[in-house]
Amino acid sequence: MAILNKPIASPDGKILMRPEEFKKWLKKFDADKDGRISTQELREAIRANGGWFTTRKGRDGVRMADKDGSGYIDDNEINNLKDFALKYLGVKIITY
Repeated sequence: MAILNKPIASPDGKILMRPEEFKKWLKKFDADKDGRISTQELREAIRANGGWFTTRKGRDGVRMADKDGSGYIDDNEINNLKDFALKYLGVKIITY
């Protein structure tokens, strides 16, 4: 699972990313280039990292992060995926 050019892994095997790295990585799945992440696009991110039950997890992830109720995750809401990324994407978002 190569997420970064030089991924850094934590002792528990999670990939460590700063928030801006996570945003950049997640935007790779913005298939329609509208600047937002849809349920389908989040499903693709989960699938790319070997995840299962992507339909339910993608829907749950969008619901968790979508604070304005638009049905999408916009740039301001990506940070709301911190717990989701850890649990379903194998990514630990860190600040240092």
